[in-house]
Amino acid sequence: MADTVRDEEKGIRAPPAVESFSVPSENSKEMSTFPSSGSAWSRFNDRIQSIKFLESRGIERVPESERHAASASHYMQMTLLWFSTNITANNIAVGMYGPLDYSLGFVDASLCAVFGALLGAAGVAYMGTFGPQSGNRTMVVARYFMGYYPSKICCLLNIIIMLGYGMIDCLVGGQVLSAVADGGMTVVVGIIIIAVITWVVVVFGMAPFHVYERWAWVPQLIAIFVLVGSAGPKFDTNISSTGDTQTINANRLTFFSLCLSSSVAWAPAGADFFVYFPPTTSKWKTFIMTFLGIGLALSFANVMGVGLASGTLTNQSWADAYDTSSGALILAGYDGLGGFGKFMGVIVALGLIANNIPGTYSATLGFQIMGRHLARLPRWLLSCVGVIIYTACALGGRNHLYDIFENFLALMGYWVTIYLTIALEEQFLFRRTIGFDWDAWADRSKLPIGIAALAAFLIGWAGAIVCMDQIWYVGPIAKMVGSDGADLGIWVGVSWAMLVYPPMRWLELKKIGR
Repeated sequence: MADTVRDEEKGIRAPPAVESFSVPSENSKEMSTFPSSGSAWSRFNDRIQSIKFLESRGIERVPESERHAASASHYMQMTLLWFSTNITANNIAVGMYGPLDYSLGFVDASLCAVFGALLGAAGVAYMGTFGPQSGNRTMVVARYFMGYYPSKICCLLNIIIMLGYGMIDCLVGGQVLSAVADGGMTVVVGIIIIAVITWVVVVFGMAPFHVYERWAWVPQLIAIFVLVGSAGPKFDTNISSTGDTQTINANRLTFFSLCLSSSVAWAPAGADFFVYFPPTTSKWKTFIMTFLGIGLALSFANVMGVGLASGTLTNQSWADAYDTSSGALILAGYDGLGGFGKFMGVIVALGLIANNIPGTYSATLGFQIMGRHLARLPRWLLSCVGVIIYTACALGGRNHLYDIFENFLALMGYWVTIYLTIALEEQFLFRRTIGFDWDAWADRSKLPIGIAALAAFLIGWAGAIVCMDQIWYVGPIAKMVGSDGADLGIWVGVSWAMLVYPPMRWLELKKIGR
């Protein structure tokens, strides 16, 4: 049985070293995901795989012989990768919801945005530490917490997250580019531009990905600093939260949860990009550098969104821009700078590619984890499929970005936080002394059955459902808080899973032994 699983999840040639960003030599051992049938498709795939700098490794564990010693530059790369990924326009758009949708004041919205981002960043950083330890991708690591088959549920949800973010990135980028062109370019064309550039980088894989993310933050940070100088004087920092005390507190909690969801959604991909670091890599340094990269970028971007939203309440031209799109509001922040302002708008729009690349890359790996037949498809082909899916969704949903954002982000936060709760309890309650057998990543007979994890996961979800507050559904408990309800889904879901998992896992170990 174990051999069958290993066969279904064979990967191929190792990706480039993080430091050198070079592909393996021609003498590197290479395994093919396709049988040597001599068919036209096999020959075509072989020609694609032979392209220089194209990563062809799948989801198999990276052996220690192919890893590279961690240096100061490697640790810095961790921070720069996540900073580039998150100092982007879509995260500016998240911050806008505090004043505009939840009627929060500038200070309230900013505090919720910052602390929500930091708490979510801690969850991503925790999962990131498993990359060097295990040499396995994040959703492969999930097998040790959820079990071989139940972990596929998390993998499927992660694919939805990452492709969903791809759709949002394309939408916001398309909106900004269209606004820069004064309507001379449609949102559709802008969406396609973002998608195509993302596709090129993702198809080639880890080497161009790390190079791109190492430098992508520079123009983004410059553009946002210019936005601070241009739009900052029009921020209305004096606006206050409106409503009675209970309603204000409910809105604070809901917006905090939304920002937490936006940040922690990266946790199911946290280890994917660190698998080429050795097991001796410092866990604390990995955690801190990842935490800083995500936390600083999201805090800055979210607060910028809060500021732009506050300006719409006193500046009619900004309000009119927001009625068009969140991307148009970002561009309105550059008003008065003429052509230079439009150039900055282009930089902001193209910066979304840095956010889109890691999500698309992670979704591609998720496809391979889902089953035997998908595992046999090459990574480059699945990259094409992923890009096509979210591009089509972005084109179809381009007029409904607001609803997509508010509902999609919060919904994803529910399951990720429940999964992280199970992972933390499994590691610190049940594996403190026995640790993990990372070589057993594809051996079902050595992995947990996952009965306890699945039960806790589903019970946690049940708690989230009765306490969620979304446009399309408000749970009975959520309705009891404030005049408009409050989103308690994350907190109740995590609490229920936290209480259920330990006794059920203890019973599972006693009766089954794994």
